[in-house]
Amino acid sequence: MVAPRLLPALLLAIVTVPATAQTAYKCIGPGGRTTYQDAPCPADTRQQAITLAEPGPVRTPSPVTAPPDTPAAADVPPATPPPPAAPLPMLYLCQKATDGSTYVSRNGDPAPYAVPFGVLGAAPQPLGSVYGTGGAGASAPELNRGNVTAGLVANNYVWVRDACRPMDVQETCESLQQQYDENEHKLRQAFKSEQGPFVKREAELEAQLANCTAR
Repeated sequence: MVAPRLLPALLLAIVTVPATAQTAYKCIGPGGRTTYQDAPCPADTRQQAITLAEPGPVRTPSPVTAPPDTPAAADVPPATPPPPAAPLPMLYLCQKATDGSTYVSRNGDPAPYAVPFGVLGAAPQPLGSVYGTGGAGASAPELNRGNVTAGLVANNYVWVRDACRPMDVQETCESLQQQYDENEHKLRQAFKSEQGPFVKREAELEAQLANCTAR
């Protein structure tokens, strides 16, 4: 017979029996002594069957995995930032005094120049005959300017000046884009030793066109 002081240990052993044991027995003998066992009690004891709950599956804790190592940054050179936008240049649309054709200039006040009188579509006669000998009584601006010599007048030349006006933002951007395209064409056609000025001009135009894109 099991001593009363050993009952807790025996009960713990019965409760923790392998999963194949489903029933335990409480045996109460003469004098009220109580024992627990996994086999039926003897005939001279009172027996009480105890159904044990079937233990659930033992869950194995998931292994703790270390976070993946952060791959070292590849030695990739930083991206080249776009060139900063440059202020738009002040451009002028000029019209030639001789034939009316237009061109783009950075100078809105072009210098006068002498052209044959016949280029302007006037009567092909000497200016000396038109304005008088030696310039007497002449009213033409070129004679009043004081830069025309008698020899120049005699050779049928006249002073003219192209008319220019400032270009607006849209016209300026369109002109810069045209200049960029023309420069790119020259850059592709140039030998490697000749590409330096075109590369420099390309960078200048890109900086100015960035201002156009921002708009």
